[in-house]
Amino acid sequence: MFPLQAVLFPHGLLPLHVFEPRYRQMTRDCMAGDRRFGVVLIARGSEVGGGDSRCSVGTVARIDQAANLPDGRFALVTSGRERLVVRQWLADDPYPRAEVTTGPAEDPAPTTASVQRATAAVRRAHALRSELGHGPALPATLRLADDPAVAAWQVCDLAPVGAADRQRLLEEPDAERRLDLLCRLVEAAADDLARLLAGG
Repeated sequence: MFPLQAVLFPHGLLPLHVFEPRYRQMTRDCMAGDRRFGVVLIARGSEVGGGDSRCSVGTVARIDQAANLPDGRFALVTSGRERLVVRQWLADDPYPRAEVTTGPAEDPAPTTASVQRATAAVRRAHALRSELGHGPALPATLRLADDPAVAAWQVCDLAPVGAADRQRLLEEPDAERRLDLLCRLVEAAADDLARLLAGG
């Protein structure tokens, strides 16, 4: 398990710089096995040194690319596969470990209309952030997966919301309700940005 101050969604990408000795060992063990490990959000505490409080819902990650640097560090590109639920944390020796369950393999698929509404809300928020100089707008050529269940996760990954709200999205097992929550979160943020632009 790799507790982080970030949320990984299924079908999302997560680059990692692995420098702590315990996570170097975890990476070597993963590379010798099926290349999978769990990612969970740190609710309180720090990524370095342990002693943190961790969320119980996370994502199975797979190492897609790995560079072993001369000093023993790793540069990884990982991708999210499926949600996991921690049933029990085990001893953090030699690194964090847990008993987990995964799945269900697929949420009930959302409607295409729900994905389109969420995408439009996310595009609006990014456009407003761009006007305020807080990052680029989403490209017009952006294409989500044809599968609405995958696209629902992809649009969550694109949303300009903080880690706590990303965790709320990850924890919602129903894709339709997740997209509805996403719209509410993003539309509220976009309304705040619009007021800033209007000088209010």
